[in-house]
Amino acid sequence: MNATALGMIIFAYLCGSISSAILMCKIARLPDPRTAGSGNPGATNVLRIGGKAAATAVMIFDILKGMLPVWLGYKLGVAPFYLGLIGIAACLGHIYPLFFRFRGGKGVATALGAIAPIGLDLTGLMAGTWLLTVLLSGYSSLGAIISALIAPFYVWWFKPQFTFPVAMLSCLVLLRHHDNIQRLWRGQESRVWRKRQKDRDIENQKNKS
Repeated sequence: MNATALGMIIFAYLCGSISSAILMCKIARLPDPRTAGSGNPGATNVLRIGGKAAATAVMIFDILKGMLPVWLGYKLGVAPFYLGLIGIAACLGHIYPLFFRFRGGKGVATALGAIAPIGLDLTGLMAGTWLLTVLLSGYSSLGAIISALIAPFYVWWFKPQFTFPVAMLSCLVLLRHHDNIQRLWRGQESRVWRKRQKDRDIENQKNKS
């Protein structure tokens, strides 16, 4: 490993360690996502406790902090294997943030950002797979799990030289979702819009009474 690759790996971890969910909630005076909702400092939980605008901002930032280090590494001529390590480092920073007591999110948006420099067509397929799964099932975690499982096959089709690094990244995302997999199996996982639907039901009940 040369100095450039090592430097980019460290840079990627530091970028990933900037928790946009926690910062956004502080700026917007929302509850700490580590203690409210699902307890996960990520875009999905921010959506539950803060609404669409805050969640969108968090997601965009999380994607960028995975995309920027990998894109810079690519421009600097870093080999595909080490580009994969850069992406993994960004996700590890998101999952175990240095600046927030190593308590972070699941790394899905950051992983998508890390894959994005490979190509817009691949990024579109990944985002479409996640979105379609969420719309059909209502489970954000299921969208992430299915996307992670399919990602290496998408990459093999478009850019086979990146298949192994992306497969490593997918394994990291799947390991981070092991609790979600168990809850999905038991039928105990929360849907993305469960709280909003519950609020609507309460409001409708008030209007009837």
